[in-house]
Amino acid sequence: MKKAILGILILILVSLLAACGSGEASTAGKKGENVLKMATSADFPPFESYDEEGNFIGFDVELAQAIADELGYELKIEDMDFDGLIGSLQAKRVDIVLAGMSATEERSENVDFSNEYHRSGEMFISKVEDDFKNLEELKGKVVGVQLGTIQEEGAQNLADEYGFEVKKVDDASILIQELNSNRIDVAYMDKTVAAGYINSQGFVGFDDPTTSSPGMAIALPKGSDKTEEVNEALKKLKEDGTLDKLKEKWLSEYE
Repeated sequence: MKKAILGILILILVSLLAACGSGEASTAGKKGENVLKMATSADFPPFESYDEEGNFIGFDVELAQAIADELGYELKIEDMDFDGLIGSLQAKRVDIVLAGMSATEERSENVDFSNEYHRSGEMFISKVEDDFKNLEELKGKVVGVQLGTIQEEGAQNLADEYGFEVKKVDDASILIQELNSNRIDVAYMDKTVAAGYINSQGFVGFDDPTTSSPGMAIALPKGSDKTEEVNEALKKLKEDGTLDKLKEKWLSEYE
């Protein structure tokens, strides 16, 4: 009799443990579906880069985390070359892109954009011994740009008029290496990022007077069901002062 009772108790205990295990698996599955996958190109401080321990840091990174927190998502970030970001959205491997990306009309043909969250403008920077002050002085020079960026498009538009050569590289850090190694004469990049390199490495530069580039926005796949909620989150973060606090933390010393 005791053995029978013991057997029943063991069966009950096994059933309870199985039920608990089933519940945990269900919760994990739900959490997995609630992940916001973000792609970036982490070579663009102060918007996105790595700290000394290999963690993602920067304005875009913290903005993405604030949006994910607001919407109840777990944020996962993938680093890739800038010119691969649009393709990752088109293939729906990621949900959003935050990478200091300007919301151009051409890009809008392939992806959707959120409302604008920042606007910088562009800048030409050079070594102090060159000290170029205007576009006319760039005739016959080599201007470096990052592949796939709005600066690549802008430099190509200006090259014929002002007589300079355009050299394209994969990321912004390579631009600085090319400049320091005299393989390019000038680097053309986002103004906020350029100001950071001017401050840290003693470069000089001048603003691009010819264009008014579109502001930065979050890119999403065409027809994404997350566009509206991302815009709602951005609106709230603007209204409650979070966006201004992030700009003060990451961008104020560069502007």
